[in-house]
Amino acid sequence: MRKPWLLGMLLAGVLLAACGDPASGPQAAPPSPAGGSAAPTTHQRAPASARAPERGPTVLYLGDSLAMENQNVLGQELRRDLRARYTSAPYSGTTLCDYLEGTGAKSLVPDRDKAAALVRSLHPDYVVLQFWGNAWGFTWCMDGITHDGSRRTYFERYEADLERLTGQIASAGGAHRPRIVWVLQGPDPIAPERVRRVNEFYKERAAASGDLVADAGGTVAPAGARYTWVRYLPCTAYEHDHAAYCTQPDRDRTALHLDDDYLHFCLAPTTSSPKPCPVRSPGILRIAREITRVVGESVRSR
Repeated sequence: MRKPWLLGMLLAGVLLAACGDPASGPQAAPPSPAGGSAAPTTHQRAPASARAPERGPTVLYLGDSLAMENQNVLGQELRRDLRARYTSAPYSGTTLCDYLEGTGAKSLVPDRDKAAALVRSLHPDYVVLQFWGNAWGFTWCMDGITHDGSRRTYFERYEADLERLTGQIASAGGAHRPRIVWVLQGPDPIAPERVRRVNEFYKERAAASGDLVADAGGTVAPAGARYTWVRYLPCTAYEHDHAAYCTQPDRDRTALHLDDDYLHFCLAPTTSSPKPCPVRSPGILRIAREITRVVGESVRSR
């Protein structure tokens, strides 16, 4: 049995492998994922009560390697269901402080793609933020603060960065302040209590600021065991109807992760050059559909 510290080192290696060179900048209306016919293109029609609003929202999607792999599928879901105008600018290996203005050379995100800079230029209605919560020392802007070093300091810093990022986005939006959608993360097999605490921060910040929470992480966790990590889950009705998403129909289950990757949901190996997931991946679609559902409910309630 692998020790927790060894699993942590392996997962850190996966994260680092996914970092590579950061993306060149925001992607507006991204094309289908590489792989052509492998891209998810067949969907059930939304019920009449949930069809696209007359005016689609403008959505900005920021985040780390999870957002990097999700970005094309989320864009497809938002545009199809909500007629959204969509831009994504994720950077692998990042955390909240990378998107703060004022971090300078210590950030993996260039100034042009800071959250506030993109809000000022794009005027989005929604800013979707998806961060697993970098817990190791390779994110420069964390100043060497890690979950394994001092958990109290790590959580204090993370909570402070949440407040700072919310404030910068709000100030940049001015009279047209976008609503932030904090994406809750799935189970963490290395330190389950860490992701539980980070998710609590997201919920508290959303409540304090009048923003939204999308429990996308709940869609990749077992029913009744929100913070229990699993590699497989039972196929949903949608996945049964779309055979490519029910990877083991004979066992009525679908794969969420590769055997050697505990974090990412793309069923293709990570590469040294970050890119959107090139293959159909049930976990990614589950996450994207939940984010889209939350944004759609907000749009229709206005």
